[in-house]
Formats: sequence, structure tokens, C-alpha cells
Amino acid sequence: SSPVSRVVYNGKRNSSPRSPTSSSEIFTPAHEENVRFIYEAWQGVERDLRSQISGSERGLVEEYVEKVPNPSLKTFKPIDLSDLKRRNTQDTKKS
Repeated sequence: SSPVSRVVYNGKRNSSPRSPTSSSEIFTPAHEENVRFIYEAWQGVERDLRSQISGSERGLVEEYVEKVPNPSLKTFKPIDLSDLKRRNTQDTKKS
């Protein structure tokens, strides 16, 4: 049985896409390739967005808006993940 790994966003930006938090984490080459691909693609999106905001180019990044909103999402309210994590951390400290 191989160890199960979890991806957890800690709110910190790393200088590289691959930064294991402990020596016990083992990443396969396929995993590392996927992380690198997503990291590089996201860097491109951020770069395009910055240039669009600065006014040098138009229309590189576009927000997706559904033409016909899904009725089952009518009551959906986004949550602040940082706040949720903070509250869960505080609850853990109290117990």
C-alpha cells in the first residue's frame, strides 16, 4: 500500500512549483509534471492579467459568466477559505 498524500493550500507563495513540506512526501514524476504544467500555465494567466490591467493589451483574460445561470446554485454563497481555516484552527486550540 502506498502512502496517501493530500494537497493543502497554506496561503504562502513558493518560489518554485514543487516544495514538499516534509521529507516523507514522495512525488511521482507524473505528479511533478502536472504541478509544473499548472504552475507555468497559471503564471501565464497572471502575467496576461497584469498586462491587461496595465492597459498594454486588451482581452487576454476574460471572466466566465454562464449565459443561463444554474437554478440549483441560486442560493450559493461563497465562503472565505482563509477565515474558515482560521476558525478551525482556533477551535482546535480550544479543545
